[in-house]
Amino acid sequence: MLHRFICLILLSLLCLHGAGCSYIPFIGGDDEEKEPEISEDISARQLYRRANAEMTANRFEDAIASYNLLESRYPFGRYAQQAQLELAYVYYRQSNIDSAVASADRFIRLNPQHPNIDYAYYIKGISLFDKGKTFLNIVLPRNPSDKDPAPLLASFEVFKSLIEKFPDSEYADDAKQRMIYLRNELAEHELAVADFYMRRGAYVAAANRAQYVMKKYQGAPAMPQAVYILELAYRQLGIEDLAVDANKIYAANYISNDGTLLDPKYATEEVSCANNTWQRVLEKLRLRTYYCN
Repeated sequence: MLHRFICLILLSLLCLHGAGCSYIPFIGGDDEEKEPEISEDISARQLYRRANAEMTANRFEDAIASYNLLESRYPFGRYAQQAQLELAYVYYRQSNIDSAVASADRFIRLNPQHPNIDYAYYIKGISLFDKGKTFLNIVLPRNPSDKDPAPLLASFEVFKSLIEKFPDSEYADDAKQRMIYLRNELAEHELAVADFYMRRGAYVAAANRAQYVMKKYQGAPAMPQAVYILELAYRQLGIEDLAVDANKIYAANYISNDGTLLDPKYATEEVSCANNTWQRVLEKLRLRTYYCN
């Protein structure tokens, strides 16, 4: 079981499609007999074992066909239930994310009391977690503001449901770690949107986004900048009392032990207006700045 769990985590994080991870635990014996050709009288157990062998051999299309055939021939048995769950995993291994999510959703809907339903939530969560990920995302730095946040937010909510419904699940700890990552990514995305509004003088919208980050994503590394943007937005709107309150929040939470600001760039009144990649690179290297004022 531990080997299978580690295998799935590595698949998700590295986008590797290695061999040999039949993942779902199932009570049904371990018969080593040679699998027969598919015939009209093949049993559910034989068909299930054939599909598992195809999955282990990375013959995903064959495995999908066998699992679907098993469901159509024996729709009400325990092997059909297991086939539904295995299908979600095979689709995930195949990087067919939408089908993996749909299969997991179907299993959750049809089998709410199944002992492995926590895995259905988990496979749905990691499928959404990986949605849109490519090899370049691993090699090159990503800008969270350039990524569609919908799958990330959906993944966050699925992992949240998993932890709330099944706190003792073997997948709960991994789900918690993924939620931390997702929280940080989503906070950065919302902050990039708030910054976009600030640059264009939409200060009410910027303040709303900053407040959303503060309420929804407590603990994210982007929190100091969210508070600072909120203060800047209030000052631009002429709401000095709220700006002072935001400044107090910043001072109370983001001052280091030596009395300096946790990150000085968030405490300056100089706001960057770099509007292309090259300008942002120059600012990052501290070779040039593009202040708005």
